[in-house]
Amino acid sequence: MNKPLRHVALVGFVMFALLFGSTSWIQYFQAENLREHELNNRTLIEELSRERGPILVDGTPIAYSVPVDDVYEFQRTYGADGMSPEMYANITGFFSVTNGATNLEKTENSLLAGTDDALFYDKITNWLTGRQPMGAAIEITVDPAAQKAAWDALGGQKGAAVALDPKTGDVLAMVSTPGWDPNALATHDHSAAQDAYDRLIADEDNPAYNRAIGGNLYPPGSTFKIVTAAAALESGEYEPDTMLDGPAELDLPQTTATIRNSGGGACGSGTISLADSLRISCNTSFADLGMTLGQDAMETQAREFGFGEDMEIPLRVSASSFPADTNPPQLAQSALGQFEVRSTPLQMAMVSAAIANDGKLMHPQLIDQVRNARTLDLIEEPSPREFSRPVSGETAQELTDMMVSVVTDGTGSAGQIPGIDVAAKTGTAQHAEGAAPHAWYTSFAPADDPQVAVAVVVESGGRAGSEAYGGSTAGPIAKAVMEAVIKE
Repeated sequence: MNKPLRHVALVGFVMFALLFGSTSWIQYFQAENLREHELNNRTLIEELSRERGPILVDGTPIAYSVPVDDVYEFQRTYGADGMSPEMYANITGFFSVTNGATNLEKTENSLLAGTDDALFYDKITNWLTGRQPMGAAIEITVDPAAQKAAWDALGGQKGAAVALDPKTGDVLAMVSTPGWDPNALATHDHSAAQDAYDRLIADEDNPAYNRAIGGNLYPPGSTFKIVTAAAALESGEYEPDTMLDGPAELDLPQTTATIRNSGGGACGSGTISLADSLRISCNTSFADLGMTLGQDAMETQAREFGFGEDMEIPLRVSASSFPADTNPPQLAQSALGQFEVRSTPLQMAMVSAAIANDGKLMHPQLIDQVRNARTLDLIEEPSPREFSRPVSGETAQELTDMMVSVVTDGTGSAGQIPGIDVAAKTGTAQHAEGAAPHAWYTSFAPADDPQVAVAVVVESGGRAGSEAYGGSTAGPIAKAVMEAVIKE
């Protein structure tokens, strides 16, 4: 071969190699990036033209796909008889042609869309048989009776309610109000879907914000006194009958500020037992107790209950917080669930659940089972798992007895259930100058064999406004949820 031909052959070889390399790079190494690129709608069309798996509550689909006569072939639909889409929106979220996905529709997308590796054998079968692929079915842990009880009892007031099974961590109810309708965002009409999304985001009541697990956290107020009492009992220096100072007014060191009790007077005769202090929710005794215990003991106890921990259930849960490096006045306020203490309702339900479960806190879980939507074969079944052991069994029993007295003869009487011992703590949390306080109630029942732990918050007192108290405003809501679970 002469020299010019060799040059032509070499150039041809190099060009072929470059072409082969570039196409291989695109097909194999850039394939995933190209599939997920925001300008590539083929993947979205492919997902929407596949029957997406349902999300089920007690076997009933509350999010499912129905055939339609358009390019996407299936329309995502929300709600069921007796299960309004608004009631479950902050769990299901939406799956939208225009605005993507949120909540479980987002976190469980690969399973619902049928693309998850867990569905590998099903995908092979579909390929061999030519059968249209279908997403997996996801059964959630929510008890529909408890969910409806929480929804109805909140009655559209801004707030949230969470119920847990103390023994497993299963989420039995998770309601955030006001609700919203995902169907308006799931429509295939791009303009209508965008309008619905814009209205949802612009709504001053923030319905898309899941008040149960995220966003702008709440000061828990006196419900946090459970954590302070736990720190005292766990220290070994205190018993339920240990006497504490409970003056009408507590002078805070390093400042001219004072802390007063709700009724204005002293607790007891100026001294009061730890158990009675929790029962009547004495501010001055708990503020002084927090300063005595110190930053390390308080912060450690809060962390062991879950404060400061990011969680996924699989929805992302905002971490509740206890302030670091406080001075004595700040620590006194923190012991009352004020200053910079912030919590989700889920976190306060976890505090009650740990006490109910002999001091063992289970990790909250929203997914019960994942099944093949066609064959019903089990794909995944999350097992209960321990989150932490914040208190000993002995301390848990002492706190249970103390919380029962809150209901039988204290601030939590609105949560009483005839024939059943209920353990609870109330809270009325100040949060902004001139604003009505948030009303809190956290509880579990039956106290001797707990089936459910609950936390409820009603923002700015709800309809009661500045007249709101945790017991009278949030207590009846918690009672309704507990009754719904226990009656089953």
